[in-house]
Amino acid sequence: MRNNTIGSLIWLRLMRFTNQSNQLSNEFLKRFDLTTAQFDVLVQIQLYQPLTQSELAEKVTVTQGGISRMLARLEKEEYIVRKQDWKTKMISLTNKAEAILEDAMPAQLAFQSSFFADVLNEEEEKTLYTLMTRIHKHSQKKELPPE
Repeated sequence: MRNNTIGSLIWLRLMRFTNQSNQLSNEFLKRFDLTTAQFDVLVQIQLYQPLTQSELAEKVTVTQGGISRMLARLEKEEYIVRKQDWKTKMISLTNKAEAILEDAMPAQLAFQSSFFADVLNEEEEKTLYTLMTRIHKHSQKKELPPE
């Protein structure tokens, strides 16, 4: 690791933290019978419903094929409904999903917040948020270097 730049070390830490956080979140969300991917999809549907499968795929970190399979599962488990609106199927949550999110959302947010609140003071959290926001916005405009 002697040749690593500070930037590459930060990236590695972020990747390791993200993986660890996702593993722990998957374990945590089992009490609500959800995975982190399902939780993310349900939250996005709740925020933007009704929406199409394509619109949903743009908002989550699941591939188009993965979204199709997940939506089929969520529909089978009666978390979502898909209604035909002319040529387009619109996705909405069921009352069952709304009830689960009512319990799961505050619990998951508190659990995720604890990763930071347990080790950072309020000022450090604000600084980290500001820095991560700046990096994220830059990454959205970033282009690949030429080959």
